Amino acid sequence: MPDTQDYHRHDLSIDQQLALRSSATHLQREFDGEGHHDGRPIVLFLCVHNAGRSQMAMGFFQHLAGDRAIAWSGGTEPGNEVNPAAIAVMGERGIDITAEFPKPWTDEIVQAADVVITMGCGDSCPLYPGKRYLDWELDDPAGKSVDEVRPVRDEIERRVRQLLDQLQIPARG
Repeated sequence: MPDTQDYHRHDLSIDQQLALRSSATHLQREFDGEGHHDGRPIVLFLCVHNAGRSQMAMGFFQHLAGDRAIAWSGGTEPGNEVNPAAIAVMGERGIDITAEFPKPWTDEIVQAADVVITMGCGDSCPLYPGKRYLDWELDDPAGKSVDEVRPVRDEIERRVRQLLDQLQIPARG
């Protein structure tokens, strides 16, 4: 596995770089067997910038599944920040994603996931045999107003609830 210290984003602030490195180190421990998921399913939400759709999906999944499953997200070309409209519309539902930041995915992250949800990353999204893949075609919220992002949020919530049903995980609330 590549050393998590080798991944640098020079376009990010020092704080963002440290947060990214900390997340990568935590995930590396998960894959090295130091951590484990106790049989809970791991769902990975992937999009291009990991700034809108995948962040909202992860927020809903974490909120609705609680500790009965694990959600991660990543992007093929991570952006610099989570879309402010995505943060706002999730806040309307009582889900705070302000602490999140765009992250890259790695081969190890994808291989550790039980279900991989792709959202608009096309051929740049990874494909591994034996993984369950779902492709969610959703409008990209980039550059859209809060009013324009609400329908995307609502569709993501519907799909996350459907996924939880398929995984036989009761949704909270």
